[in-house]
Amino acid sequence: MRRPLVRPYPKDWFLRTGAYRLFMLRELTSVCIAGYLVFMLWWLYQLGKGDTESFRSLLSIAKHPVSIGLHTIALIAAAWHSITWFNLTPLVMPMRIGEDRVPNVVIAIAMGYGPWLVVSGFVLWATLH
Repeated sequence: MRRPLVRPYPKDWFLRTGAYRLFMLRELTSVCIAGYLVFMLWWLYQLGKGDTESFRSLLSIAKHPVSIGLHTIALIAAAWHSITWFNLTPLVMPMRIGEDRVPNVVIAIAMGYGPWLVVSGFVLWATLH
């Protein structure tokens, strides 16, 4: 019985083309977002304790420049991940109305950017009121 042909891939295969580099960057944003979610769960756990000392220590951590920088990086990573996903949505889920294909821009706006703007607007409104 013959063994299947397994072609070796170099460890830097994703650095060879720009599309692969962007793909790997998008995947790394998932790791960044997962780390941020673990941090937020820890933050909620600390807030759930209910004592004022824990709350004050969390506020002092949040005001630290390193914390602000990490939050900024997480925001940029989440925005990049969302934008690239919204742009991929029409390719993953093409839609048709009768025989006609719905334009990719309409799908991206209706299923990605539109709801994102509505939810962001609601959160902004709720935060300011």
